[in-house]
Amino acid sequence: MENQQLEQQPAQRVGAGFSLAAMQQAQQTALDCLHQIAARLEPGILEADAIAIAKAVLQQAGAEQHWHPPIIRFGHNTAKIYSEPSAPDSRLCENDIFFIDLGPVFAGHEADVGATFCVGNNPVHQHVQQAAHQVFALVAAHWRATGCSGASLYQVAADAAAQQGMVLNHQIKGHRVGDFPHKLYASGQLGGCEGEVRSGIWVLEIQLLDPASGYGGFVEQVLF
Repeated sequence: MENQQLEQQPAQRVGAGFSLAAMQQAQQTALDCLHQIAARLEPGILEADAIAIAKAVLQQAGAEQHWHPPIIRFGHNTAKIYSEPSAPDSRLCENDIFFIDLGPVFAGHEADVGATFCVGNNPVHQHVQQAAHQVFALVAAHWRATGCSGASLYQVAADAAAQQGMVLNHQIKGHRVGDFPHKLYASGQLGGCEGEVRSGIWVLEIQLLDPASGYGGFVEQVLF
């Protein structure tokens, strides 16, 4: 009954083929791929070649298509949002920070995963990485504990980022996913979702900026 009531809200609708179990499996498969891709990225590689590796790994895992193409950012490109182009010919350095953002479709359901990684032992990079993942974990836990609105989640995120000495990127406030293509049924930002946030169809996106260094951290997953 609770999900039926949520489905009546335009922003929370899904298609007739939607399956929560299929969403969970798609997300887990994408997470496995994300870590496989990260393990293959070595200093000296170009962003373009890293994206080619990502596509190959996802295809081998059974991705039918990409509801959004893989995005991989190295160094100061981590401060840019998905719609901004990277600096040309960006290469991963010996001591560097990078993030991976994947949007594959498995069994007709859309996954969306992102995480930040470091190579080398630069303490600034490590702080940015840890802050992004810690803020994400705190906000996701707050949602599970309270069931609060998307707008409230991003206020929690902003406060948590500030405590880490970071700035939350307010252009990135989560979005819808579902059975492919979700835009036939609904779209919108998680940060604009009023009322209860339905499990399995909203992506929590956290992108932080370290104002001192100019590096960014990014983490995202579907909320379950």
